[in-house]
Amino acid sequence: MKTGNLKPQPAIATLVLPLFIELSLGLVVGMVGTALAARMSDAAGGAFALSHHVFGLLFMVFRLVGAGVSVVITQNLGAGHRPEADRVARAALASGTWMGGLAAMLALLCARPMLQMLNAPADVLLLAAPFLQSLALALVLDAWNACMAGVMRAHLRNRDTLAVMIVMHATHLALAWPLMTGWGPLSALSLPGFAVAVIISRLVGMALHLYLWRLRLGLRPQWADWWRVRWAQLKPVLHIGLPGAAENLSWEAAFMVSVAAVGLMGTQALATQTYVLQFNMWILISAVAIGITVEMVVGHMVGARQFRQAHDLVRKAQKIGFAVTLVVACVQALLGTWLLGLFTQDPAILRVGSQLMWLSVLLETGRTFNLIVISALRATGDARYPFYAGAGSMAVVLAGGSWLLGVHWGWGLMGVWLAYAADEWIRGLLMWRRWLTQGWVPHARAAHARMRRQKLGLIG
Repeated sequence: MKTGNLKPQPAIATLVLPLFIELSLGLVVGMVGTALAARMSDAAGGAFALSHHVFGLLFMVFRLVGAGVSVVITQNLGAGHRPEADRVARAALASGTWMGGLAAMLALLCARPMLQMLNAPADVLLLAAPFLQSLALALVLDAWNACMAGVMRAHLRNRDTLAVMIVMHATHLALAWPLMTGWGPLSALSLPGFAVAVIISRLVGMALHLYLWRLRLGLRPQWADWWRVRWAQLKPVLHIGLPGAAENLSWEAAFMVSVAAVGLMGTQALATQTYVLQFNMWILISAVAIGITVEMVVGHMVGARQFRQAHDLVRKAQKIGFAVTLVVACVQALLGTWLLGLFTQDPAILRVGSQLMWLSVLLETGRTFNLIVISALRATGDARYPFYAGAGSMAVVLAGGSWLLGVHWGWGLMGVWLAYAADEWIRGLLMWRRWLTQGWVPHARAAHARMRRQKLGLIG
């Protein structure tokens, strides 16, 4: 495996920590939002949760390009092709406008039908539909913020993005409750008040990102950058983004099939699964943070043709991510009954939920391979393999296994979670094998060659 000239790379830990804190803040804000809505009424709590689920699905429209923007920028920066990296950054803004705008239109025009497809009860639908519609503008703003934050991270400016997120989330939390319940001359807006707080906080984030683009990167977007589609720059972005989006959509579809299986087990089973999944988010964010960081650094290394260094980095990162996940998952399992007691005192939920937390040790350690290695594969340009190799497992093992083990064989939630774990380990080991056997190297060489041709063409 040939390598280029060795360039010093920042310590992974200095990049992972800000991102870990940023992801943790996002989880905290989501939990606070759920709690604020639930304090108003059970229907409001349900409407909040259901609307945010649809919001997340709509935001996946933007991920068609968002997943590839950072990778293409890091590759160009690693190759010393800064002008092309800046052109991709500008192209990302327009993609945010059009993709975010499409998602916003769907939220405005199709809120009620989408919520009805999820079987929202009448009292929940009454609150959820206007709430989702009021979040439409936030979809565009989130797309722009995600673009700009992704560009900052591609330049390894993780601390700057963390600072933006701290201010943005603090603004959101400071405004949410007063706008929802009324304060002084402000009338109570209920759930739409939460949406107004989201929009204001995202506008603050936009202002800070624009300032940092100018200060740190020397980028000053022009009016045309917000709407002009640059196909030359978007083509390599879509080469990475489309397979990534297809993989995410396949997993989401398979997971929803498994949720339908759990739904047949009754309200108690759904509640148990919901509570355990809330805690599992705290297990996986360390692997998510490592995965995103690995994607950024490996992208730089591919651009610089440092293939050996990239290979060693991913192996080291995977070992660290696996160890951290194992420790955190075991600690959570040991505290399982106490943690679940924060949500419920139902003895059946406490018993089954504690068992699921021990199964989560198996599930989440397997998931680290997918979160870290898939990010690395995407950074090398080997973006299609994770979808092609994993689609069958998601359909047969995750979706089909949930029904077979959980419903048909009557193993209940334990069967469903065994299917989850089996799917993560099957796909994860396939990804790990792909990395160790260096099946990604031809894609990395092709990406490097493409950037070299672009650079020589501009110089010539």
